[in-house]
Amino acid sequence: MANVLVLGGNGFIGTHTVDSLLRAGHTVTAFDLFSVSPPRWSEPGAVVYNGDFFDENDVRAAVDGNDIVVFLLSVLDASRPDDDPASELRDSVIPSIKLCEICVEMGVEHLYFASSGGTIYGDQADCILRENSPTFPISPYAIGKLTVESYLRYFSRTSSLMSTALRISNPYGARQNPFKTQGVIPIFLRRVYDRLPLNIMGDGSMTRDYIFVNDLADIIACMITQNATQEIYNIGSGQQTSINAICDSIAVVTERSLSINHVPVPPTYIDHVALDVSRLNREFGPFSYTSLHEGIKQTWFDICCSCDRH
Repeated sequence: MANVLVLGGNGFIGTHTVDSLLRAGHTVTAFDLFSVSPPRWSEPGAVVYNGDFFDENDVRAAVDGNDIVVFLLSVLDASRPDDDPASELRDSVIPSIKLCEICVEMGVEHLYFASSGGTIYGDQADCILRENSPTFPISPYAIGKLTVESYLRYFSRTSSLMSTALRISNPYGARQNPFKTQGVIPIFLRRVYDRLPLNIMGDGSMTRDYIFVNDLADIIACMITQNATQEIYNIGSGQQTSINAICDSIAVVTERSLSINHVPVPPTYIDHVALDVSRLNREFGPFSYTSLHEGIKQTWFDICCSCDRH
């Protein structure tokens, strides 16, 4: 077992990954701004490191003594407006490069980076996307993710630092903030809870590859435990699901009728995405995936509990 630092350990994916790593027997340090929110994972034993990712001294001190770094911290999200494209370079790419330099300096063995399988491939005729499929990022967020992947490759070739880009599809589940602009399932569920209309981009035929966050976290922990050897892995369910299908499932789970508004599709949004996860399953699987209906049911329960507490 390894000493693992999870950057963004108190975030949506991070908290579940901390839980999965602890269950797998690793020694885990969770790095985040805990002054903003107390620890949200459920398993005991994680070391809490309250730090600022933009403070190099904080990052260096947190990295020290860890064999593996899992970079799940997201400063910017995929659905933010594109009116400041330089912010992706300033606030995401450059700090990520600095993290790589710190990992090399501190002797980290392996850096796992949460990339974006849902955005970096862009719109393609072949909807089943493999790790070697062409990449056509069309948003600053996606361009930034692909740029960081290139720097990971650079550092892997110029130092002893191994790196793996996790091209994650569209995760959803408990602990996801339903008030943000990213994460259609919790956003829709929160609006259903508040009896507000759902804003659907286009006619609802847009498809994505959705993965329940507990499944995602267990996969990441499995990859770390077994020591991933490839530079890139797609991580998803391997299934396409339309927004209309999500709405149908939400209506069944919540037992409520839905009010729907159709709004224009932003120019940087992609119509269809499904990831080929055969490399992942071949090396670490096969994995059993939570069904969309069951995942939405668990997410709805979490949102209801959270709202009832407030």
